[in-house]
Amino acid sequence: MRTPTFAAALAALLSLLPAQAAPQFTNGLTIGGAELDRSGGTTVNDGRLGFFSDLYYDPHRNEWWGLSDRGPGGGTISYNTRLNRFSLDVNPLTGEISNFAVQQTILFRDGAQAFNGLAPSPSNVLGNAFDPEGMVILPGSGNILVSDEYGPSVIEFDRNGQLVRRYEVPANLIPMVGSNVDYNATSSTLTAGRENNRGLEGLAVSPDGRYAFAMLQNGTITDGFQANGSFNRSMYTRIIKYDTSTGNVLGQYAYQLDGNGPSPSQGRGISAIVALDANRFMVLERNNRGVGVESNLSNPDKKIYIIDISMATDVSAIALSGSLPNGTVLASKSTPALADLVASSILNDASLAALGGRGAEKWEGLTVGPQLSDGSFLLLAGTDNDYSVTQNGTGTQFDVYYNPADGSRVQCDLGTQVHCTSISTTGAVSSNPGNVGDLPDSYELIPGVLIGFRASVQDLGGYTPPVAPIPAPGPLPLAGAMAALGWSRRLRRRLHAPRPGR
Repeated sequence: MRTPTFAAALAALLSLLPAQAAPQFTNGLTIGGAELDRSGGTTVNDGRLGFFSDLYYDPHRNEWWGLSDRGPGGGTISYNTRLNRFSLDVNPLTGEISNFAVQQTILFRDGAQAFNGLAPSPSNVLGNAFDPEGMVILPGSGNILVSDEYGPSVIEFDRNGQLVRRYEVPANLIPMVGSNVDYNATSSTLTAGRENNRGLEGLAVSPDGRYAFAMLQNGTITDGFQANGSFNRSMYTRIIKYDTSTGNVLGQYAYQLDGNGPSPSQGRGISAIVALDANRFMVLERNNRGVGVESNLSNPDKKIYIIDISMATDVSAIALSGSLPNGTVLASKSTPALADLVASSILNDASLAALGGRGAEKWEGLTVGPQLSDGSFLLLAGTDNDYSVTQNGTGTQFDVYYNPADGSRVQCDLGTQVHCTSISTTGAVSSNPGNVGDLPDSYELIPGVLIGFRASVQDLGGYTPPVAPIPAPGPLPLAGAMAALGWSRRLRRRLHAPRPGR
């Protein structure tokens, strides 16, 4: 373990001190579940907008980005994965948000081949199978960096969505069954690597663009092994540090999830990570409760923490199970949380009436937005609504509708609003489904949700925005061009002038 500098130690100590004030909730937006992206598709499987596996704000281009995941089929239906650029009005005085609109949809491709949301087939070949969950815009180049759950991978694209390169995948994250790679094996079958459907969920980039940080939703399989050899999800997860100039891995750091006991409760994991500087981050941590297509509606718990890895141990070669080796230092974690996304003041706000006073299940997007007139920053958080679609074991899809008045949900034949059946509050189709016929009144597709906070620099313990992009080469100004031309002519005359004595 490296010895921390005094500055690093001081920064870590300051990050643990309580902020003078908490970020202030501004308002929320709900976006209808039938909204389309700008790909030209018109059906649920090729054009319904996928909210928001991650969010990113590029302050130098004033661009908002929202990432869609592997599509409405849960990995069973072909889907060209994509990224959406959207516009959003922000009141510079209050931080209130309004007028969400999709402006552009970028499809991820390798040449003419799509990066597809279908699960890898065969199961030991990743190919272009892609389940994107985290994204940033790289400072300087402006390229798009995306993390995925299948590989788990970190992949760089240009601004047209074309593959630039793939980053290194740490060996201890590759999903294994014995000595065989298996990208589709369930967590109970895997013997090493990332958990099934819990790969690299969050992605951040340092303000200078030199480093990227991808974060597993939960720890690896070996992190969860118990003394008796059984698997029980670990209370720790991992942050992977990359060199963006080479794509190589530089280290791994451990983060402890909330919850008592040897494992987190209620499917707890992380959903997003956002860089505040080169060592400090916001992390969005959540359970799997709340308004969603199949979730249990009770006790949603979604919080944002500030963490610091400046003094953390590199745990690349350490299994995060049982007692950790003496001297192992975890990422520090702020107490209390920076923000609670399901605080009653948020749930009961009139701007979120479409949720009926209940918290959304999948808070997955988080970013620092523009600076406001008082010097504070807008924090924007967003949900993933799973396209408001579920599917059965044979791949048949159903639209899911929600009634905010009583919290009930029904699933109906896809795109038809007929043959609807009830979904229980625990998330399963009721054992006595009680066919309700055509879609009842007051039910709507589950919306996407955005909420804003005003956060001062002091709230964040300091914040460094990303560096400005590298200017594209262009024509010289006229004066410069003429000067260069004149110098070139003088140089040629000198080179061709006769030398003395010749």
